[in-house]
Amino acid sequence: MKSLFDAVSYDCSKVVTTSYSTSFSLATKMLSHTIRQDIYNIYGFVRFADEIVDTFHDYNKQELFDRFENDLELSLKEKISLNPILNAFQHTYHKCNIDKHMVDSFMKSMRLDLSKTKYTTDQEYKDYIYGSADVVGLMCLKVFVKGDNQKYESLKNTAMSLGSAFQKVNFLRDLKADHELLDRTYFPNTDLTNLTEEDKLLIIKDIEHDFEEGLKGIKQLPIEAKFGVFMAYRYYNQLLKKLKNTPALEIKNTRIRVPNYKKAELLTRSYVKYQLNLL
Repeated sequence: MKSLFDAVSYDCSKVVTTSYSTSFSLATKMLSHTIRQDIYNIYGFVRFADEIVDTFHDYNKQELFDRFENDLELSLKEKISLNPILNAFQHTYHKCNIDKHMVDSFMKSMRLDLSKTKYTTDQEYKDYIYGSADVVGLMCLKVFVKGDNQKYESLKNTAMSLGSAFQKVNFLRDLKADHELLDRTYFPNTDLTNLTEEDKLLIIKDIEHDFEEGLKGIKQLPIEAKFGVFMAYRYYNQLLKKLKNTPALEIKNTRIRVPNYKKAELLTRSYVKYQLNLL
């Protein structure tokens, strides 16, 4: 039965989300059940593409990525895939009218990670973030607004800002791994071998601006999505504050984390703010 296969596919996307990201899965659980599965489906898709280019070092990444992209195109065209992650994603893609350019832009940025290691201009950096993060925020927004195009148009810029903020925090947190293991430098005009406090604070100021814009959109989200997205915002904002208070040299040499007890505390405080309409 196709319905059973679809159910298994959705379960796979949920397992991918909960296995790869405790923080994102926690925020997703705070979404209404009416939209939660579609967010799992989007996350499963973007996570698998990201895993190919970031971690499958003992395999031919180019061939794997080409195969994944080909299977993706077929799934969107035929509305089915024997890859359960792609089968789940294509369902959300069609159900929520996700624009093809969003998928294409995401895959373009992921493909860059196969070979490009340095982003030397602001435009290159901006283009990469648009494809790797902004469009993911737009895909999620498509789910949140449930076909309300007017709502989507009014919130798309803030959704992109929030996506950018999340991605840039990841870049700053993962400086050590990206630079030493993958030889990647995302931040332009920044010497990661000699990262200064001034460099760090300039990056953080840019992220703080993205968060300010993103919060404006969160306040206007439909009720089904507002608390879950606010929870993700609170987690990443807390991570940014921790990075801000960490010396640049330490950021370069370790991976900063928010401990689980702090995540639980953030959840409680976020819920209180949400209930009291203090967003």
